[in-house]
Amino acid sequence: MTASPNPQLLERVRAEFFEMPGMRLRLEQVQRLCGIERPMCQIVLDALVDANVLCLKSDGTYARLMDGELQHSQPAKAKTRSEHT
Repeated sequence: MTASPNPQLLERVRAEFFEMPGMRLRLEQVQRLCGIERPMCQIVLDALVDANVLCLKSDGTYARLMDGELQHSQPAKAKTRSEHT
């Protein structure tokens, strides 16, 4: 049975990534930044990846999903004036 992360820890780690766009950290760096023991830090990071908040990049760093390589958004297509009539 896997321990479930404390909601306050989830919010703390999520907030760190959202306060600093473009930030990419390894597990050990998140652990030091947030003062979380390694096993719980891994559980929190896994939960945030599962929730599509963070992504784990190929170099072993975690990043906000919207800053990561995994999000591929399509640009919105604006309708031209002739399409409105």
